[in-house]
Parts: sequence; C-alpha cells; structure tokens
Amino acid sequence: MKQVKLNMKTGEIDVADVPIPSLYAKEVLVRNEYSLISSGTEQSLIDLGKKSLIGKAKERPDLAAKVINRAKRDGIITAYKQAMGRLDQPESLGYSCAGEIIRVGESVSDLKVGDKVACGGAGYASHAEIVAVPRNLCVKLPGTVSCKDACFTTIGAIAMQGIRNADVKLSENVAVIGLGLIGQLTVQLLKASGCNVFGIDIDQKKIDLALQLGLDKGFLRDVQNLKEKMYQICNGDGVDAVLITAATSSSDPIEFAGEIVRDKGRIVVVGDVGMNIPRDIYYEKELDVVVSRSYGPGRYDRNYEEKGFDYPIGFVRWTENRNMKAFVELLEKKKLILNELVSHCYDINEVKKAYDLIENKNEFFMGILLKYQKESDEKDIYLNNVKEKVPVRYSKMINVGVIGAGNFAVSTLLPILKKIKSINLRCLATATGLSAESTARKFQFDSYTTDYKKILHDEKIDAVFILTSNVTHAQFTVEALKAGKHVFVEKPLALSENQLNDIVDAYNSSQKNVMVGFNRRYAPLAIELKQFFKTRVGPMVSYYRVNAEKIPPEHWLYDNEQGGSRLISEACHFIDFLSYITGSNIASVSTNTIFSRSSKPDELDNFIITLSFVDGSIGTIIYTNKGDDAYSKEMCEFFADGAVASLIDFRKLEFISNGKRKQFRKRFSLDKGHHGELQKFVELITAGSINKEDFENYISSSLVTLNARKKIISLSYE
Repeated sequence: MKQVKLNMKTGEIDVADVPIPSLYAKEVLVRNEYSLISSGTEQSLIDLGKKSLIGKAKERPDLAAKVINRAKRDGIITAYKQAMGRLDQPESLGYSCAGEIIRVGESVSDLKVGDKVACGGAGYASHAEIVAVPRNLCVKLPGTVSCKDACFTTIGAIAMQGIRNADVKLSENVAVIGLGLIGQLTVQLLKASGCNVFGIDIDQKKIDLALQLGLDKGFLRDVQNLKEKMYQICNGDGVDAVLITAATSSSDPIEFAGEIVRDKGRIVVVGDVGMNIPRDIYYEKELDVVVSRSYGPGRYDRNYEEKGFDYPIGFVRWTENRNMKAFVELLEKKKLILNELVSHCYDINEVKKAYDLIENKNEFFMGILLKYQKESDEKDIYLNNVKEKVPVRYSKMINVGVIGAGNFAVSTLLPILKKIKSINLRCLATATGLSAESTARKFQFDSYTTDYKKILHDEKIDAVFILTSNVTHAQFTVEALKAGKHVFVEKPLALSENQLNDIVDAYNSSQKNVMVGFNRRYAPLAIELKQFFKTRVGPMVSYYRVNAEKIPPEHWLYDNEQGGSRLISEACHFIDFLSYITGSNIASVSTNTIFSRSSKPDELDNFIITLSFVDGSIGTIIYTNKGDDAYSKEMCEFFADGAVASLIDFRKLEFISNGKRKQFRKRFSLDKGHHGELQKFVELITAGSINKEDFENYISSSLVTLNARKKIISLSYE
C-alpha cells in the first residue's frame, strides 16, 4: 500500500510502498477514501525537518540539551549516533481521515467489516491507503454522510472542543481570530449554536469565504479602529468570548483578544500562537483564559486512546470520541457546509503538488484532500521485498529476522548487526509499514513485514532478534523457540514468573540458544574489571548507583501491562552485572523505597536493592531519578582483598591495589558491550554450542528482579 512519509533530516515528502499495518485487539483496519491535510500542523513539521541541525536545536532546545548532556556523559560519537538514529526515522503525516473498515480487532464488538468510519489521531489516521485506528479514535458514519465530508471530523472536533471550553450561550457575541480551516469550522459551529459571530483575519479571501458560510461580520486585522468597531457592534460592551484559531508566533492575537472582550469575558486559545499575555488588560477585566487541548478529554491518555477505556458520561460529558460523533451528527443533519471548504483534491500519488501548494502559497487554498483509489484485496500484503535477488547463502552465513525497530534498535543494535559479515539480514518486522520500509532499506534487509509471524514461519531464518516493547518479549521468545529459532531478546526477559516458566520449558525443548540483552557484562571495561578480581579469595562488597533520567508519569514503562516498571525494565541490568562481576549465585534479596500511598508512579523509580551472594559477598543497587542529567548516569565500585575498582559510565575504569592506581578511559564514545554480546551470540550459533550456563544466569537475574519488585510493591501496603 502507499503512505505519505516525511524525512526529518531533509524535510522532503515522499510516497512509500509499505505493508499494511498490523492490527491490535482494540483497533480496526480502515481502507481510506479521503484524508484531510492540516496545512498548519503538517507544514510546521516539514519546516522543522528542513532546518539544519543547529536550526532543529534552536527549535527544540529541550531536546538539544538532552543531546548535549548525553555527549558529556556517553561521548560525542555515541550521542551523535543516537540523535541521528531518531532523525532517520520517517514521520507519518495526517490525523484526520475517513474510509471503510476491512478488518476488526478481536476486542472490538460494535463495529464490523464494511462500516464507514471517520478516524482521528496522529500516528493512526495517517495519509495512507490503509490505517489501523484504535476504537476510541473512530466513529461510525450514517449512510447519508460521505467519507469526503467525514474526513473533516477530527478538525471539526478540535473546533468543537474550543467552543465547549468557551462555554458560549445562545445569542452571545463571539469573535474568531484566524479564519483558516479550524476557524471556518468554528464559525459554522458557533452559528449552529445560535451565536453572533465576528471573524478577524489577515486574508480578505478567507473573510469572504466565512461570510459566504454564515459569518455575521468580518474584518481585516489591520483595519483602522478595529477595536472601536468591535465595541460598536456589541453595543459598547465588547464580545462575550474570543476563540483564537490563528497560527502565528506573534502574540498579537492574544493581546487583541484581551482588548475586544468584555469584563469577565472568556478567551480560548485553539491555535498555536504567541502567549505573551498583557497582564494589565487581563487583570483589569478579570478574564478567563483556556488553552484548548486538541479534540477533547481522552487526548494523550493511553488508557483511553489505545486501551479503549472510556470516561463515564456523568463525569466527562464530551470526550474526544463524543466530540467526533457530535460533529458527524451535525453533518447528518446538514447543519454544516463543507463543499466550499474544499479548495483542492489530489490523488495520493500527487501528494507533492499538495505540499508544494502549502509551502509556496502561490494560490488560495483552504481544505486540501487526498483521495485514495480502492484497490483489490491482493494489495493488502504484509510482506515487501527490498532486494530483487536474495544473496547466496554461504555455509556459515546466519539468516536473521528482526522484530522491532525502535530508536535503540536503529541507533545501536542494527548498525552492529549490519557489520557482522556472517549475518544476512533476511527480514524485518515492525508494527507499522512506514517504519519497516525505511529501516529495512537503510540496513539492507532482504524484506520487511508488519506480521512478525512471517519471520517465525520462514524456514531459512536461523535466529530471531526480539527488539520490541517489554510486554511482547516472553511471548515472542516462546514462539520463536517453538519455531526452531535461536533467540536474542532485549531485557527484560519476562514480566512474570509464569512467563519465565514458559520460556524455560520452550528452551529445554528447543535445543536452541537464548541470549538476553544484558550487554554490560560484555563491555571491554567490564571484562577488564572481571579479570582484575579473578584471583580474589575473600567476599566482595559492591554497589551500583544509577542516576536515571526522569520520564513523564504517563510513560508506557509505568504501565504494568506494557512496561512492568523501570525496576523490571532496567534494574535487571544491574542485578545481572553485580552477579557477573561477583561470580557467585544470588542467595537472597532485600529492598527499600521512598514509595508511599500518596506518591506518584515515578516514586517507584527510587529504590535500593541489596543482594546477598552464596560466597558471602554483598552488593547494593541504588536507583534514583532525583538527580541531574548532567551528572554521570552509572557508577559502580567493588571492594575485595584489599583492592578497589571503580567504573563510571563505562568510560572510565580505575583500579587501586597496593597503593597504586591504574586507569582506562574511553574519551569520545562508550562501549557498553552491545558489539560483544552480538558477536558472542553469533559465535554460539556458528559453533553449534548451547549456552546453558548463561541461560540459567539470565533466569536467575530475572527471578531476582521480579522478587525485588514484589518486595517493593509490598512495602507500599505496610
């Protein structure tokens, strides 16, 4: 199928031929008929892509600061590679479309194949022939509503949410500043609500169009005495409410809104405008200001959008889905005029013309639609080839399938795999076709797919790399082992003991290797550290301190079903590392945390884990997100037999013994062992060896991690 993609390095627009997206349980697969280009939002993203690296840094200083801190901590080369890895990922465009359902997820019961739906959501309702959309981000269309009209639904929901935030009443006077597409829909919705509506813009053509569609009066922003004119038409009182739907870095809209609104009036900011609010005006009138959040309640809430949990109507009357549904109902009742808002319509193959029009502004435009031709079902393929001819398979060549292509995979693991000569990258599987297509071409896979089972069923594939989100690790590992594949799986290995038991059973039956991404034990400095203590006699005392980056509370890692917590996802690394250096099995584990019943979810990011080893050694892990990112992320120290070893961020290693110091440094980059672990995995396969001892260590470290989490959770109920 075809999908529009944006190259974030260059800002170039292209149409890619990609597999159809995979379908999750609470989603529907929709064959688009029309999608609507949001010229403001999409052009700003394109403009960002066209900027130089310095320009991108100026546009997003928060992200630039993170890169600088990472460079200080991990080295310039490492930071650069990770930043470039993010830019190498293409962006999908579009967030408002309509079409026909062709498949339904197993947990969706109120929609069926053949239903026409309007869809919303960036990353879901994209400019593509086929899209996978969560149930709460689509609404069923009545038979009288066309997909051409319905593709405006998401934009309409944005306008509707702005109006709800303004809390307008019948016969109130309302000003709309900015008569672009959202502004035009806002005008019509306000008129349908019985308001007197006055529009302001810098383009007379937009004003004329709004007047044609019901606007009571319209004014150019630069007209003389505009403030006085606005007061005159409101009997000297000023307007009751102002909706700002413009898009500009200037603060003029917010300043002028304060001048024309009445005492204790309401101002709602819908568009992306400057927010330098003049205090004197707003203070004297005691004005209410609201920044409207997209389509409505539920937006940016993973539980609502992805998991399908609705908000009770008695508590949240208008969710984003209910706003979308209300807009469709207005279309059904012929309360809105959309034909006049469509200025251009292009086939998806002509998409460059559409964006050239937006960028060059060489003619007037308003609503720009992309139209999709209905293809036969034969086009609904899940597998695409990159190379015309698959390379000859040598006797020791390992055919590899990779599942998952997130930033870590693209910036760290895949570049290493590509360089290993005995590996042939046969197939890549990701959830979205766009990610699969771009990553497969970059790293020269033979083929790419959105159905991971294609990899499991491919008899020529010897090994599977599972680089997906935590929740799938155990399932995919078991399935791959049962399919007769060697498995490399990123940590954590599992999120529960039952999952670990399933993996052990599959491993014992398969006679295949399993390697978990505990890369730190393969780092060059870690090997030096292990060697330093190889002759120790007495027990070891060690600790590992982690200064973790603070992440938003809504991050998927805090979702017990998806991530299992940062303790599960990351502490397993440090437990495994202390076990590796100590060289002894873990006998017991104890924990402590600052978590309390009133704490936020991220308080679970602050904990202490103490390990007791069979040989009498002890180790402590201190994990916190309460530090500064500019400080070192990881530091560990080991004490035994009168000697000390200190390792900082895997860039600086120091030994102290008999009063003498010895140092090892990596100045421009760091090696945390990713190359070493992948090379070891390949060597095991080519040698026909089975890593039973390593596997037992993986299971032990995973069990200790799960046990530590249980103990920490139990502390919160004491």
